Amino acid sequence: MAGREDGNRQRETPAGPGPAWAQELLEHLRPAGRDLRRVVDWLSGAVRGSVALQDAAGNLMAGTRLPLDEDLVTDITAGRIASAAWESRERHLRLVRVEHPSRTCVLAVSRETPFDRRASDVVTHTAQVIELLLAARESTAAGHRLRRATSDLRLAILQLLMVEDTIAARRVAAGLWPGLLDAETACVYVVESDPALRDRIAEECLDSTREDALVVRCPAMDGHVIVVGPRDTTGEALRSLVGRHPDIFLGGSVRQSLARTATAYGQAVSALAVAHFRPDKTAVYAERTHPERLMDPEGLRGWTARVLRPLDTLPHHTRAELLATTRLGLEFTAVNAAKVLGVSRNTVRARMERVEALLGTDFADLTVRAVVHLALNTQIGLPDAEFTGGTADSTLRLCDLLSGPAVRTWAQHLLGRLDADARNPRRTLRTWIAVGGNAERAAQALGMHAQTVREHVRSAEPVLERQLLAAGTDLYEVVLAHLAVGDLDLPVLHRHD
Repeated sequence: MAGREDGNRQRETPAGPGPAWAQELLEHLRPAGRDLRRVVDWLSGAVRGSVALQDAAGNLMAGTRLPLDEDLVTDITAGRIASAAWESRERHLRLVRVEHPSRTCVLAVSRETPFDRRASDVVTHTAQVIELLLAARESTAAGHRLRRATSDLRLAILQLLMVEDTIAARRVAAGLWPGLLDAETACVYVVESDPALRDRIAEECLDSTREDALVVRCPAMDGHVIVVGPRDTTGEALRSLVGRHPDIFLGGSVRQSLARTATAYGQAVSALAVAHFRPDKTAVYAERTHPERLMDPEGLRGWTARVLRPLDTLPHHTRAELLATTRLGLEFTAVNAAKVLGVSRNTVRARMERVEALLGTDFADLTVRAVVHLALNTQIGLPDAEFTGGTADSTLRLCDLLSGPAVRTWAQHLLGRLDADARNPRRTLRTWIAVGGNAERAAQALGMHAQTVREHVRSAEPVLERQLLAAGTDLYEVVLAHLAVGDLDLPVLHRHD
């Protein structure tokens, strides 16, 4: 009777006789069909029984849990036996060892009728397919973990560069990318794409630069890939990449020391905005005349030393941390600065508030932000050793630095570009800056709509060739120009200037 039931069973199985079931099983090895649960479900239907795939600890990986003899399972997972069969009047059971890269599993099949040759072959071959699927899944998972760890390491290196810790950045990079940061200078590039394409673009950046550059998925902007390229060939490789894709853009900085990676990053973001209007979709930051280069060098150093002197009482690492965070916080929003640094936005705000308290000022004032930004940019370009002797004792004040003929000429020429516009955007811009960049408050002061204020400020951007609605170097230079021509009052920092 059992034999007849087996014969009926073979005719009823959905898998079909002979090679048909083997063909169905092989289909599960195709990329679209690699699913352990589907394989186990298929096996259950092919032998008309219950199937369980479990590990040595008894954890069910797929199928339906079956009552199994623990000692027998242990013998199989320990490798003492490769398979086992057990039967009673009501149940027939087959157990087969399934090799796994990290742990051995057991495939158990239970059915009411005895196992004939066909059913035994189906179980054996299914176990082999499961082994292949487990190995592939383990390999894929290991590859994913490795890529994730490598990506996290690249981000950590970038974050160290952003806070000027070049020694630690080189030490971390040396393990996986020897020589990557041996150069003293680098250019920073930002590649922008659709966020859905970013992972593929990041991989292409790695391939294009042959891993001679630090490629990081930007933690702040979903569509951005940041590339720190010490080699001269990096820019050309990235431009070639942009040429192959219709919808990506590239912004690059001028060459900067590794300690000024944050400054270079800001330049690359600024250039990226220009790239959107270029036929080749690429732009390099324009090395224009910056106001600090028109000031008396020794006087600027001495003034910077006095402005930042309240921070000199702090331990060196604390001082460096506060200065680096404040520099990024002035360039970007607190949220984006936090993502770039790998800390919380509350941490960024707390550090900046501590600097505010030490300097005795308020970063809500755009003139304050511009002046502190000037001091920080001067400080980062000069070793602490240079703030000594007569330089540190210089008595030149901010008003003296901004009143020099070269600075005033630069400022008048820059803001004078707006005078040809009959809408008087220069007045709007001045008022907007005075109220902290708040369009609603500026609109109230000017008696116009807030949207009109925004339009005036936005229209001034291409004329001045600077981004104004986003905080950063461009905006702060325009603020300094207003201070130099006397259109805005000079801010006061801890009653020393």
